[in-house]
Amino acid sequence: MAAVAALLLAACTGGEPEAPPPAPATATTAPPSSGEPSWRALAAVPSERTEVAAAAVGDRIWVLGGYAPDGATLATAEVYDTAADRWARGPDLPVAVNHAMAATLDGVLYIAGGNDGDGPSAQVARLDGDRWRRLAPLPQGRSAGGLVALEGRLYLVGGVVDGGLANDTQVYDPAADRWAAAPGLPTPREHLGAAASGGKVYVVGGRVGGLGGNLAAAEAFSGRWSTLAPLPTARGGLAATATAGGQVVAVGGEASATFGEAEALEVASGRWRSLPPLPTPRHGLGVVAVGDTVYVLAGGPQPGLHTSSANEAIDLG
Repeated sequence: MAAVAALLLAACTGGEPEAPPPAPATATTAPPSSGEPSWRALAAVPSERTEVAAAAVGDRIWVLGGYAPDGATLATAEVYDTAADRWARGPDLPVAVNHAMAATLDGVLYIAGGNDGDGPSAQVARLDGDRWRRLAPLPQGRSAGGLVALEGRLYLVGGVVDGGLANDTQVYDPAADRWAAAPGLPTPREHLGAAASGGKVYVVGGRVGGLGGNLAAAEAFSGRWSTLAPLPTARGGLAATATAGGQVVAVGGEASATFGEAEALEVASGRWRSLPPLPTPRHGLGVVAVGDTVYVLAGGPQPGLHTSSANEAIDLG
């Protein structure tokens, strides 16, 4: 457990990768047209942090856990009201974690896994009113993966477990409060982006073996895994979300520098397109859609352990 914790912390403190990683590159898709929407700055996240988990409940976005500027792991929960452009404090997490995973299922916010300082955590909790309720733990602690809600279940994909990369998908049944194994990613990886759209779980990007191992793999799950057109810009440390209009949007990441790339997969056509670049390139960020608006919150503006309070959004409707 401690070895995995050290690995994640080394990645966030700028530990030297095994090989020099490639610098962020422009996506191979066509550049955005002048008629596309632009990013706008919103009320800053109250607590600067990186390696956060984030999810929306209605029109409010929860930003959970992460690293503080001094490297401390946080239990902090802060809530952004997208209609009022205003922040409030939420109840602290039951366990302070970085690299955790969050999702909203049937209007209820869940958090799973993360790194608690000793290694990947098995903790799982849901928000009941103004307090967290602990649920059945994961069969094995996991961090830096993706948690996705789809058709009454939670899907935990990819990430790091004690001993290396996770090789299965864990599926949570809220009625039974039970986790069950499903086929793992065809391309095992961590620090990935995950979202659900059109009855499928989408997993994009990620990395293996440190900052030099960024991937462009894009895969979808609906009972079995299928391979998609690759993410135009290979990157790990990104995050992804799905809009109401059927786009899976991947934002940010890190290599020798942070990525400003924002790229959208049109689910119906299977084609990627470039969006205007993120004004504040970041990794370890929260990326959440409310309707067709994509919000990008917190994260590290430089590779390694750096923090930001940036909150930026783009309308894709």
